[in-house]
Amino acid sequence: MDHFAWMAWTWQTALFFGGILTLLVTLTLLALFRPEIERVGVLRIPTTRGDRLFISLLGSAFIHLAWLGLISPEVWWASGVSLVYAAAVFRWV
Repeated sequence: MDHFAWMAWTWQTALFFGGILTLLVTLTLLALFRPEIERVGVLRIPTTRGDRLFISLLGSAFIHLAWLGLISPEVWWASGVSLVYAAAVFRWV
């Protein structure tokens, strides 16, 4: 475990990276069994599932940063807002 000492591995950090890994595995399996079709949504650019995942992760990072800087260090509400944002991205983008 000494080679993991460079980062503070808390259960929250492990949960975050485990969630990202689960999303990537899920997208890989979906790509294998249900081929992707590019969609044009509200942004008027063709996007795939991976593009929408990237947009939702990037937006969620900004939501959390804004929440920390403007509202409160309690980020559970920001996580809820991020989940709603990600659902909207996958639905309409």
